[in-house]
Amino acid sequence: MIRVLAILLALAVAPAAAQEVRPLATDRPDRTESPYAVPQGYWQVEVDLATLTRDRVDGVRTDTLSLAPLNLKRGIAHDTDVQLIVAPYVRQREGGRTIDGIGDVTVRLKQNLIGDDGGDWALAVMPFVTLPTARAALGAEGVEGGVIVPVSVDLAEGVSLGAMTEVDAVREDGRYRAIFVNSATLGVKLAETVGSYAEVYTERGRDWIVTGDVGLTWQTSEVTQLDAGVNLGLSDAAEDVTLFVGFSRRF
Repeated sequence: MIRVLAILLALAVAPAAAQEVRPLATDRPDRTESPYAVPQGYWQVEVDLATLTRDRVDGVRTDTLSLAPLNLKRGIAHDTDVQLIVAPYVRQREGGRTIDGIGDVTVRLKQNLIGDDGGDWALAVMPFVTLPTARAALGAEGVEGGVIVPVSVDLAEGVSLGAMTEVDAVREDGRYRAIFVNSATLGVKLAETVGSYAEVYTERGRDWIVTGDVGLTWQTSEVTQLDAGVNLGLSDAAEDVTLFVGFSRRF
């Protein structure tokens, strides 16, 4: 695991040559997905170096640590990419009980419909399937899936609005039920290479999950971005706090 983290960190800080392609666009660090696809013929990796989540319910605290969960993307057409999302290691401690192991695996397809090559707004559709590769209590109970529709609008110089709606089929207690997700994020450029965002994320299933999310990005080159952020639970069903740091790189 240490070797994997060292390789990922080396990728993040290594210099990159200029590319005659559209600017780097990522699905992280906010939870609102981007409508822009990875350019054809390119790879892109988006990684959480570490994510720590803490929640307390009825006096019982649950801490979840995820190391190096990554989204590996490949542009297969000028407006289409495929994505493989893997969580190599997850550890959950609830009270005095600890379980750990690999997480689930998700496969996604992003098809941009409008705006991938320019313009003030963009729209995409993203179907996905999640495979239950994690141990019990660390991931899905069975094969799950859904579809995401992200949109982005440029409001002014250095200011953009992103939004997303999503419908998931989630398996719980031997049955499938629908989960409805909506989010909106406001991105503001603070300097030439530094950006920020503020986001509201909502998820409706059996309970309302609402979080308020903020973070910063630092584009160290045309193809590399570092980031950090925090997600704060705003409803009883939401996890209390999630902290993360990560990076994205196209190559």
